[in-house]
Amino acid sequence: MRKLSAVLLAGLSFIPIATYAQTAPAPAAAPEPPPSPFTGKLGLFTEYEYRGISQTSEDPALQLNLDYAHSSGLYAGFFFSNIKWLKDTAYAGGFNTDANLEWDIYAGYKFEPIKDWTLDVGYLRYEYPRTGAFNPKPNTDEVYIGVTYSIATLKYSYSFNDTFGVPKSEGSDYIELSVTYPVGDTKLSLTGVAGKQRYKGTQSGGFNNDELSYSLYKLGAVYDFGSGFNGGFYWKDTNAKSELYTIRDKDWSKSRFVGFVTYAF
Repeated sequence: MRKLSAVLLAGLSFIPIATYAQTAPAPAAAPEPPPSPFTGKLGLFTEYEYRGISQTSEDPALQLNLDYAHSSGLYAGFFFSNIKWLKDTAYAGGFNTDANLEWDIYAGYKFEPIKDWTLDVGYLRYEYPRTGAFNPKPNTDEVYIGVTYSIATLKYSYSFNDTFGVPKSEGSDYIELSVTYPVGDTKLSLTGVAGKQRYKGTQSGGFNNDELSYSLYKLGAVYDFGSGFNGGFYWKDTNAKSELYTIRDKDWSKSRFVGFVTYAF
């Protein structure tokens, strides 16, 4: 027996160590935590313009987005920005206001009805606090539908009350085509937007709100610096009637560059 034991031990001593490593069970990898449904973005812009029209009278803007996205496709969020257009409008109208904030609330549902095509339907409320001196108030409600394929998104928005304070403008709408084109394997993307804002209705004094309608375009670029930071610029222009969008000697519709830096978290 002692001889047999010695032979077995001698044989085992020649088994490579790697053989033991291959037969030993590998430790289970720790599961990665699921991505948080809550995200945010902080942005600094040389100017806040929306649909081609300045909201800050060419002054800088600090903006914040807070979003929640469920795995089912449901989402909701908030948007905050400083503004100046309401103060300028009140000044031109001979009264005062403390309204200097835009607070948007939105919710919707994104899903893929066809492979590689994403459909987005939702509701957006533009809220402007401290606007009691305005009649009608600029607070606006919109519903929207958008479709995305590859690098392009087409979106249609419909307003069902006085749009941004324009009297008797229920039913006004906006359509927009936007494109984001990644440049090869770089972190640079080129962006483009073409849109049309239409104002419906006739005011009590006989003014046709369609005079306020206009088309717009934007061309720009954005670079991903990593760690949540992005920076870029774009050129925007409209064909709006400048005499209808000039307040306190500033034309909110005119062409200009807009620069920005954002941080996503």
